[in-house]
Amino acid sequence: MSQPTTVPSWKPSPEAIAGANVTHLAGELGLGSYEELHRWSVTHRDEYWSKTIERLGIVFQSEPAAIRGAPDDPIHPDWLPGASLNIVESCFQADPDDIAIVFEHRGERGRVTYGELEELVDQVAAGLGELGLHRGSRVAIAMPMTLQAVAAYLGIIKAGGVVVSVADSFAPTEIRTRLEIAGADAVITQGVVYRGNRTLPMYGKVREAGDLRAIVVDAEAGRLADGDVAWEALLGERQPSAAVAVDRSDYLNILFSSGTTGTPKAIPWTHLTPIKAAADAHYHHDVKPGDVLAWPTNLGWMMGPWLIFAALINRATIALFDDTPTERWFGEFVEWAGVTMLGVVPSLVRSWRQSECMEELDWSRIRAFSSTGEASNRADMRYLMALAGGRPVIEYCGGTEIGGGYLTGTVVQPCVPAAFSTPALGLDVAILDEAGLPADAGELFLVPPSIGLSTELLNRDHDEEYYAAVPDGPGGAQLRRHGDYMARLDGPYYVARGRVDDTMNLGGIKVSSAEIERVVADLAGIREAAAIAVPIQGGGPSKLIVYVVEEGDGAGADLRSEVSDAIRRHLNPLFKVHSVISIPSLPRTASNKVKRRDLRDLYLEG
Repeated sequence: MSQPTTVPSWKPSPEAIAGANVTHLAGELGLGSYEELHRWSVTHRDEYWSKTIERLGIVFQSEPAAIRGAPDDPIHPDWLPGASLNIVESCFQADPDDIAIVFEHRGERGRVTYGELEELVDQVAAGLGELGLHRGSRVAIAMPMTLQAVAAYLGIIKAGGVVVSVADSFAPTEIRTRLEIAGADAVITQGVVYRGNRTLPMYGKVREAGDLRAIVVDAEAGRLADGDVAWEALLGERQPSAAVAVDRSDYLNILFSSGTTGTPKAIPWTHLTPIKAAADAHYHHDVKPGDVLAWPTNLGWMMGPWLIFAALINRATIALFDDTPTERWFGEFVEWAGVTMLGVVPSLVRSWRQSECMEELDWSRIRAFSSTGEASNRADMRYLMALAGGRPVIEYCGGTEIGGGYLTGTVVQPCVPAAFSTPALGLDVAILDEAGLPADAGELFLVPPSIGLSTELLNRDHDEEYYAAVPDGPGGAQLRRHGDYMARLDGPYYVARGRVDDTMNLGGIKVSSAEIERVVADLAGIREAAAIAVPIQGGGPSKLIVYVVEEGDGAGADLRSEVSDAIRRHLNPLFKVHSVISIPSLPRTASNKVKRRDLRDLYLEG
């Protein structure tokens, strides 16, 4: 089976290493290398988080008595006992005249200072209070990532409320499910969603999903239901308001898993979770004051809240573009905004590479890319790097229940496309085979504890989900299940091979869907691919089914033979393809993950 190369496509300059945030931290500690810094961060976790909280300037209304209370419990640690805070206060430490947000909305571009954003956040917080929504109220946001969405998000939290995250792409039934699970009291939305020349209903979907009071941005005159409120009426004339102090373990956001395997998990973030997001941005993405961060995302995916905290706590600027990022107009916005860190999902890069729509733009201000959401393709990542003159890609793998990443990269290590160069600071990992023994390829487990790791779920047994039947790690360490299948390469580097539940056994050989999909997607005439294994009735080896999305003139006439030949050449000559099925598009979640369960159902129903 072929292995990815570990030959770097980018190496940091001495100047880049010297100026990096991780280098400064290592220097403060008298450590000589990044590897020494990571080892220190997982053997001195309390000291690591103490240093990180200090570097980020986290604001407390009551200081914690310690970093971690006794007893030392890796599953349910008592982080920052005695502390009260409102994390929104840590988002407004930049100079009020510094730029907090640059945006483009329907062709209009603008800039908003930290002072202007804080004033808008105060108006939201005060307006919610006048509607009877106070500390503990759960207010959903179902709209694209706009200036108003960011202000609403921070305003709800500043008032002591809890945001319920809902992706704007969901159908009414999916919106209703999330509102009911979270126990939402109200919802903030907008009239319609703009996608190129199309307008898609948003307020109508929210109304169909339930009878909660809605606050509507860009409401059409005379079209609001009784009791619903226009955004402008929510704001009115308000005075600055103080942030409501809460316990450090109080909720600020209820997010949901992708929902690829049934009812989505409801994952609460507390006022400590953003510290993890901001730390990953500070250390691994090297975000500094004055940087400009763009990531095509929404508040229904964890990268939306991540972007807000990663940028604002680090005194940087958020770049918001709420139209389709697959067209050149997004690249022109990136150029105009002076983006310094651009986040992507790999399928987005593949579409840019195929259409060539982002070529000959001035992306010279970009210092680094970041890629997450699905396994990357080396050729696509090399193409992405070239769009900015050879800047590195920080591969970033984590999850909603982590508040950030557990495998990532840095700007002080060589960049190998589509590979991770390190576990995140403050976390360690262990790869185990099916016998529970350390291995170079297998299921990856986290070694807790860490600020950011969830300790409860609203609609599942948390400990059953992440800790039940988990083997001991090296040295008897407590491990936490996450469900990713990883391989460790030379360097050391890591590559993602999909989810454990997306691995398949073909003729006694274990292989991941992601490995097969990378090979197939490299074929001419194929835009995307998804591989599934379907059991044979009566037993025996599973059938390998490959779904493809063709482009242009499509692939060759004998698609099955082409796919089979590629898999035999690049993976294993024993793998046999049962069927190759061409479809217009792959079913995806709000966070862009392929819904392979839907494809299995489609095949079995056919």
